[in-house]
Amino acid sequence: MSCVALLGLRGPRLLGAAACPPRWGRRHSAGCEPPAGAAVRIGCASGFWGDTAAAVPQLLYGGKLDFLVFDYLSEITMSLLTAAKARSPVLGYTPDFVSSAMAPYIKDIHRKGVRVISNAGGINPLACAAALQEVAKKADVDLKIAVVAGDDLMSEKENLKGAGITDLESGRQFPESIHSMNVYLGARPISRALDLGADIVVTGRCVDSGIVLGPLIHSFGWNRDEFDLLAAGSLAGHLIECGAQCTGGIFTDWHAVPDWHNIGFPIVECSSEGEFILSKPPDTGGLISFGTVAEQLVYELGNPQRYLLPDVTCDFSEVSITEIPGFDGGAVKVHGAKGSPPSTFYKVNATYLDGFRATAVCPVGGPKAIQKGKRTAESILQRTRLIFSQLGYEDYSAVNIQVLGSEDTYGPHARRSIDGQGPREAVIWLAVHHKQKEAVEIFSREIAPAGTGMAPGLTGIVGGRPRVSPVLKPFFFYYPKSNVQINLFLNGQHVETFEEDLTFTSDAVVPSDPPKISSELKDLPSGPHTYRLEDLAYTRSGDKGNSANIGVIARHPLYYPYLKKTLTAQALENYFLHLLEREKPEEQLVTRYELPGIHGLNFVLKNSLGGGGIASLRSDPQGKALGQMLLDFQIKNVPDLKSLIE
Repeated sequence: MSCVALLGLRGPRLLGAAACPPRWGRRHSAGCEPPAGAAVRIGCASGFWGDTAAAVPQLLYGGKLDFLVFDYLSEITMSLLTAAKARSPVLGYTPDFVSSAMAPYIKDIHRKGVRVISNAGGINPLACAAALQEVAKKADVDLKIAVVAGDDLMSEKENLKGAGITDLESGRQFPESIHSMNVYLGARPISRALDLGADIVVTGRCVDSGIVLGPLIHSFGWNRDEFDLLAAGSLAGHLIECGAQCTGGIFTDWHAVPDWHNIGFPIVECSSEGEFILSKPPDTGGLISFGTVAEQLVYELGNPQRYLLPDVTCDFSEVSITEIPGFDGGAVKVHGAKGSPPSTFYKVNATYLDGFRATAVCPVGGPKAIQKGKRTAESILQRTRLIFSQLGYEDYSAVNIQVLGSEDTYGPHARRSIDGQGPREAVIWLAVHHKQKEAVEIFSREIAPAGTGMAPGLTGIVGGRPRVSPVLKPFFFYYPKSNVQINLFLNGQHVETFEEDLTFTSDAVVPSDPPKISSELKDLPSGPHTYRLEDLAYTRSGDKGNSANIGVIARHPLYYPYLKKTLTAQALENYFLHLLEREKPEEQLVTRYELPGIHGLNFVLKNSLGGGGIASLRSDPQGKALGQMLLDFQIKNVPDLKSLIE
């Protein structure tokens, strides 16, 4: 078959010319160099463990894909998988990937030649691959299943204890009771597995964006020093790794997003030159626009000029997002990512055991529901503390009482009821932490008696008696890449030890310039108008450990100077002071970064999540609602901004 005929097999591409098969890159092909603008299509069918099963058929049958990727892992998920493997050596991966995402469609995946990459391996990628092999065998399809292993550092635990390692966030010393340690691997081992002919690549812990960058490196042969291209591929991965979050999911203007039940999952179509278009399958719900994609750009972002990844250090501050007219459901073109050398270190996420926890969630109805809920929670704690003292147990390490419906999480910004009675429905959120499991079990048993011996209107316990679970706290540190051995397996056999090339790396400290107040901001005209932030901007928030970030994107470029002037780091710290935990006097807890490419700001709120993840006793341990809370922030003493854009 001629090269021209091969190029025509996949049908039309958004970026223009049809593409060579994905294994042929601009440097790897012999006699069939892909034309300028040739593209690779990658769809993401999962943004977390538990995502919808509707994504796979949508992308497989309507996406015209070269690669299908699945992102399952977060710090919380790794903690859960670690606990699962402790119960059984054949667990520790996400079983949904095997049973729900792959098994029903594996014949069609094979028939269409779509190659799959997933971090579903968790802390047991070889077991995940073995389960996939059984599925392939039952379906009578011949698939090469590769495993990228080597992220697990538990064998080094004793060596690391005396190495003076401290946590990147808190500065705490290396814990004694380490439960798991996993390196965030990069994209090159995935690329190498694809080079070796893998149809499916299963990894353990890797950076989320690596599952997209890996196939792009494989397809286009991007070199280790082509940092702008690597940054562009990492940006493509960053945008789609959370699935529907970039196609209208959790969008500020949620009311403008149609057909949530059939929301489209994202597809990036990438060229060898690093430009890409983000779209979704036809005839699906959701929305792709500047706003939906810009929100995802700032999701879980720190310093946008120093986004550290194993393969490249990215600068996303000047990235631009342009809507493309004429596409059903929308499409955008994204470009402007810049890259520089990565460091010689990997980031490591460790977890350590720190006692036990349980959470009771109880609806309560009737007049003065909030007051009844608070007194009930306080009385349960009083009773259990009395039992503790009788049995010789210590007090709780931490407790958290919230009455959902009272706007407790808003602190001083809560809206109070006009009649003083408050809502007639509320939900008690009572969470506790204790060093001893037996003490938490006492707490768990003492929730139900409140239904007969305390406030009227307590309707039940959501989920039944509270479950006692171990608290696995995160601990982050850096570890030399040269000390990590990465092994590649193909169909259960070890085929290669991957050698990380450190030629194009740098550990130079880049000084951060303090933000400058431009004359443009000083000379901004004032006026009598006040706006809610939602009138002028989109917001999105996320988490990293015990820190949260809130991205704010101007709805129009002319609003941006007013946002920059009003939304200072100090203004955000004052607004969220009731949620921040200061460990040192005069400690700066909020840092602001700018993204002029999308007319955006990014705020990082340190110590804002009550420990974060499983360690947090709060109802919002990942900061998901912080961006929504900020929408009520008042932008005061400004001109009629709406008239500026009419």
